[in-house]
Amino acid sequence: MRRNSYSVAPMIKVEPTRGLIDEPVKLDVVHLVPNQRVTLQSRLLSEDADWWEAYAYYVSDSEGIVRVTRDRSFGGTYMGQEPMGLIWSMKLAPGGRPGIRLRKKDVTVPLLVTISVYDGWISSNFDKEAVLASVVLERFYMAPGITRVQLKEGHTIGTMFFPPGPGPFPAVLDMWGGGGGLVEYRAALLASRGFATLALAYLDHKEVPLSLQVFDPKLSYFEEAFNTLNNHPKVSKGNVAILGLSLGFTVTLLMATEIPNIHPKCLICISGSHYNHFQEGSSKVFPGFDNQSSKVKMTENGTMIWRNIPLPFPDDPKLMIQVDKIRCPLMLIFGEDDQNSPAPESAIEIQKVMKAAGNDHLLTVLSYPQAGHLIEPPYSPHCRESKFKINSLNEIVNVLWGGETKPHSVAQEDSWKRALAFLEKHLALQHPAVTVQAKL
Repeated sequence: MRRNSYSVAPMIKVEPTRGLIDEPVKLDVVHLVPNQRVTLQSRLLSEDADWWEAYAYYVSDSEGIVRVTRDRSFGGTYMGQEPMGLIWSMKLAPGGRPGIRLRKKDVTVPLLVTISVYDGWISSNFDKEAVLASVVLERFYMAPGITRVQLKEGHTIGTMFFPPGPGPFPAVLDMWGGGGGLVEYRAALLASRGFATLALAYLDHKEVPLSLQVFDPKLSYFEEAFNTLNNHPKVSKGNVAILGLSLGFTVTLLMATEIPNIHPKCLICISGSHYNHFQEGSSKVFPGFDNQSSKVKMTENGTMIWRNIPLPFPDDPKLMIQVDKIRCPLMLIFGEDDQNSPAPESAIEIQKVMKAAGNDHLLTVLSYPQAGHLIEPPYSPHCRESKFKINSLNEIVNVLWGGETKPHSVAQEDSWKRALAFLEKHLALQHPAVTVQAKL
């Protein structure tokens, strides 16, 4: 330790200390000894009581400063010049439960991330080292002024988020995938960026009757949900987009092509396929997704790979979603290392069909090398594999999502910016996004 060498105690300067989860952070360590080796560590306790952490090695400059936006990391959980590396490279701390994803449940409170600096380059036993300085970051999904309303109208179950003010606001119907439940954090963040958003529960939720979790050919549950959002007094009627990830990708395309009475302004489909899981009203959400399927591949440690199950896509076009019927702008987002869904192959086929139908001018494709399936909001820690419950089998399995940490983080940051710009363009967003710093 060189604590006695400091004329002024080291200090971490952060701007902002309170911000939205998708906001970058500027972080400096000052009052160090010149050319000092230090370790920066980030740490948070999830709502499931799991510790997550990242760390990186830096060397202070001739003035005793480490500037994370300028300087490179020489090792740790990331390397190189990475201003947000202490956030996106977080992993479960040693000794933690395996197969866990970091997901926000209560969006009304922030994630609390503690940043600490230590003398020297260390990789373990941080609790036994003296902390030179530390600071706590508050990372919000839901900005101040956002209204959160639990929705139970007709059959529709979900949570609505509204930006500050009377509206009416352009709106997004937000759907997650086959894990089911009610996932709110992306919807809260979209509202913080100016869009009224409905996080829709449609699978494995106690208040959605099983009879409505069977995807009938008329998709009546989803039609009702869209109309509930479109007709809300704080929503700009006829100015509604649909966004879906994984299974939500498939549902989004089905809604746009098979429900004649709704007219979304645009669609964003992330990490999914246009293979129709729900042919002829099938109640199987994951047909063939069981241990006995010959198309389910296994890694050496027993993790399941599902991407090959629908492949090769059937020649019969009736078994695929009829994307030639799409009449609004569509953005496809996928990782080229998606090990859960044949998203890259699906994107190619969608392009072919839409080109042949003359509606490919509506299509925007964002493809990311070495990114996996779970493309989340920016700076979310990459999850390469995790536990997953197959509700139809009442079984928990390990699933490989794919991706490498750094390229996946790039995909999340870039796709989010471009998705917001896509929504702003096609929904004619006129209300400014909410800023956390200005409100707190």
